[in-house]
Amino acid sequence: MKPYHIPLYIKFNRAFMLPAFRMIYRMLGRVKVTGQENVPLGKPYVIAMNHISIFDPPLVVSFWPEAPEVMGAADVFDKKGQGQILAMYGVIPVHRGDYDRALLDKVFAILKSGSPLVIAPEGGRSHVPAMQRAMPGVGYIIEHAQVPVIPVGLVGTTDDFWQRARKGLKPQLEMRIGKPIIFPSITETSITRKESRQKKADYVMRIIAGLLPEEYHGVYARQAIAPV
Repeated sequence: MKPYHIPLYIKFNRAFMLPAFRMIYRMLGRVKVTGQENVPLGKPYVIAMNHISIFDPPLVVSFWPEAPEVMGAADVFDKKGQGQILAMYGVIPVHRGDYDRALLDKVFAILKSGSPLVIAPEGGRSHVPAMQRAMPGVGYIIEHAQVPVIPVGLVGTTDDFWQRARKGLKPQLEMRIGKPIIFPSITETSITRKESRQKKADYVMRIIAGLLPEEYHGVYARQAIAPV
């Protein structure tokens, strides 16, 4: 596995992109971030968030206390404007539904290097507040990387955020950061690996649901795990 190094030009891009995004969000809305004390700064971990719209990833990375790496859908890179922004930040393109050994090697190299990594377990935007079921991919990463998972619940980042902001409504945006989730290194032997990974992914989503209002729970309704 090749060591992971962030290219110098990407570091340069992030140095002005992150403050710019913070300023834009504060101009357009009212941003509230809670739970920053739960972030294990300087250590490798996975950031798992609910994913409603295009406004989620830039909100997370711009208000996160350290610059994380990000995984994003490859098809978004083809969209004018969005693709350029993703490339400038250094987002890692993911072909949803495909097994990509090179991608997984890169993911594990990132975490081994000590960098945090943002993942949307749902595998894409839901376009509605209600969460969809997680894909088992995050369970695979959890199983092999053996790093903490930091659950993040995002509120207010709906598709109509821009329309509301243009009207001067200053929508409330919230990023609720939960406590680290530590999974044991021993996996279940009574179920298949795929079932085990799905179980881990669902567990992460149930904790994220516990950080969110009930109308956001979606398929995890009545399964949310309240923060302690």
